[in-house]
Amino acid sequence: MSSQALRSDITMQSVVVIDYDGGNLASAARALERAAELAGLPVSVTITNDPAAVLAADRIVLPGQGAFADCARGLAAVPGLREAIDAAAAGGTPFLGICVGMQLMAERGLEHGTTPGFGWVSGEIAPMDVPGLRLPQMGWNELVFSRPHPLTEGLGSHPHGYFVHSYALSGASPDELVATTDYGGPVPAIVVRDNRAGTQFHVEKSQATGLRILANFLRWKPERAGEDT
Repeated sequence: MSSQALRSDITMQSVVVIDYDGGNLASAARALERAAELAGLPVSVTITNDPAAVLAADRIVLPGQGAFADCARGLAAVPGLREAIDAAAAGGTPFLGICVGMQLMAERGLEHGTTPGFGWVSGEIAPMDVPGLRLPQMGWNELVFSRPHPLTEGLGSHPHGYFVHSYALSGASPDELVATTDYGGPVPAIVVRDNRAGTQFHVEKSQATGLRILANFLRWKPERAGEDT
């Protein structure tokens, strides 16, 4: 891990929470503000669907809940929004997707038909195959780390996240997996590629674990593509 991978800036950071009628927007914004407060980071959090604000932001958070196709349509319904997110992430702006926001990072989703995702991480969002277990997976489950990463620094050895989902990332690249959880087998829980990260669990509902991940995200400084990911 680079010695500069986690550090606090002295200037105010602008963080946008994407508004497309697809997530716990207020909860995510409050959790980001609380994480910044606990970490002593000067942060301005705005809920917006303005493409210009997305392009100008220091960090982007994309919450999501419900169906992949519905969330993808919600993004597409705002002219220029999806393109702004893609362009900002391509330009190096740190991005965090939460739940369906993470799923949208994949190549495609198979919920209610086949819907293209951003294509930032390998694989597709497919129905979970968990014989004998109920769906959705709902509640607390342990995170099992695949490798160290700045976003998981300080979480200890047995952190738990709060999950609510019936679909999951299938065909993920091992290089992009940071953590899994066990629900009838390994399920991708945290994925990262370059400056783009996602959590299948709801960080805004995951108490101390979620706040630590959000604080780490606010500090996270990917040096360049392929480093500290």
